[in-house]
Amino acid sequence: MPTMRQTIRAGLLAFCALGAIGPAAAAANGLAGDYLAARQASFTGDLAAAAEYYGRAVDNDPSNLSLLERAVLANVSLGRFDAAAERADQLTGQGGQSQLAQMAQVARDAQSENYSAVLMAIDEGRGLGPLADGLIEAWAQLGQGDMSAALVAFDDVSAQQGLSAFAGYHKALALASVGDFESAEAIFGAGGAGGMANTRRGIMARSEILSQLDRFDQALGLIDETFEGDLDPALAEMRARLAAKEKIPFTHVRSARDGMAEVFYTLAGALAGEENADLTLIYARVANHLRPDHVDAMLLAAELLESLGQYDLAIETYAAVPPDHPVFHAAELGRAEALRRQGSIDEAIAVLDALRESHDDMAVVHSTLADLYREQERFVLASDAYTAAIDRIDEIGERQWFLFYARAISYERQDMWEQAEADFRRALELNPEQPQVLNYLGYSLVEKQQKLDEALDMIERAVAARPDSGYIVDSLGWVLYRLGRYDEAVGHMERAAELMPVDPVVNDHLGDVYWAVGRELEAEFQWKRALSFVDWEDAAEEVDAERIRRKLEVGLDQVLVEEGAPPLRMAGDATGGDAGEDAN
Repeated sequence: MPTMRQTIRAGLLAFCALGAIGPAAAAANGLAGDYLAARQASFTGDLAAAAEYYGRAVDNDPSNLSLLERAVLANVSLGRFDAAAERADQLTGQGGQSQLAQMAQVARDAQSENYSAVLMAIDEGRGLGPLADGLIEAWAQLGQGDMSAALVAFDDVSAQQGLSAFAGYHKALALASVGDFESAEAIFGAGGAGGMANTRRGIMARSEILSQLDRFDQALGLIDETFEGDLDPALAEMRARLAAKEKIPFTHVRSARDGMAEVFYTLAGALAGEENADLTLIYARVANHLRPDHVDAMLLAAELLESLGQYDLAIETYAAVPPDHPVFHAAELGRAEALRRQGSIDEAIAVLDALRESHDDMAVVHSTLADLYREQERFVLASDAYTAAIDRIDEIGERQWFLFYARAISYERQDMWEQAEADFRRALELNPEQPQVLNYLGYSLVEKQQKLDEALDMIERAVAARPDSGYIVDSLGWVLYRLGRYDEAVGHMERAAELMPVDPVVNDHLGDVYWAVGRELEAEFQWKRALSFVDWEDAAEEVDAERIRRKLEVGLDQVLVEEGAPPLRMAGDATGGDAGEDAN
């Protein structure tokens, strides 16, 4: 049985497998420059450039159906539906067939509420495929005032294999949009809306319906059971109104056009997480075109653009969310992240600083700013922001382990070990077997020559949880080395080097372990490897290249003497230094 996603994807592939024209054909028409520039822009994901260059190519060769279809695709992806529909008309006017072009035309007609044109397109086979067509037809019938025909169309979709829940959800929304809340809730209550009833949007729509039926306690229970107190401002506002027994107007679908927007949004939601983000973007863009205040579609489009590396477009889309909207904070957090990924760090910090002023009570705003400060190694500001986030959480639970862990790292980098250790241990109280915390605390204790037996236990537990983590396996080998258990350390350090072959710290550690067991030539080889990788990512900050060079000159034993450090010793060797003793 095909899944819903397979059905949706099958319909999309028909217009996403666009035909191509070869460079020779392009050159023959004098199109080589614009065509190749457009192809390159498409390859790199530069939607704006692709739209521009395909548009130029079409102007030079308006009868080229392949170029026209690509121009439609680029404009739809940008949300430029007037331009997309114009190119679509050119394509279909020349006898070309393209579901993408037909989508642009349906979107134009639906946006202008020309429902007869929408129905005519579907009747003439110029729709978007069986799945979308059935739902769009139902909403178009409703738009023409024929509720009976609309219900028949919804039921026809429901009869298709694997689509009953999808049709049931939209049928419930349609009934609620005309005030038949009893019938709408009957569908939700019987499970007729399937998994879509459990989405954030589905829960909010059903809660509005329940409030209209004076079933406030049921609506409150639905929200509490689903979100377990983790409410964003919009949900918190809705819950407060329900608690006050206020009837909340049904706003999720206010018209047939809104219903069509919801079709495209739920199609996009069904595809979200799939590898082909540009397909999902098409549906999100249509949903937002049909309903400009569909903020969920707007945020989805922005997230998709960000995932495609279109940071300028993502930033622009996030910024379109009105400041007075309940999810404005989510849009600003997204905008800050897109700016960060673009490399505009100061601008990202400015966005978060402004958001901190307007949404000071939200812990996530402070923690996001703290994460950015920590990434930039501004550890004083990071620890202060983490503290602000923690102070704004009413009940500290397991999910907050990361805040204490991240603040502990910020303290540790400020040489505030007492505060750092306290936070590491608090994180472990909240999440006792969290491997990142176990590894970081254990490794830090090893480096400080403190509580080595406890450190070994922590790191062994971390390795048990993450046996393929090179960093954690390296920590286990290193603590065994510190304990003088060199032979035991070898296997773990070799495994760490297999997992992270170009990490200079791991290679340096393996060299020290080899030296400790008398494998001096292999030690020198590993130290040379470590030096060759000091520029790998940000590893130069974690490894002392001059110390490695000195080891290559005089050996590890002499370096330890020069540093005034205890000499190498085997576990249980009473004549050696105290490097392996527990320095409690």
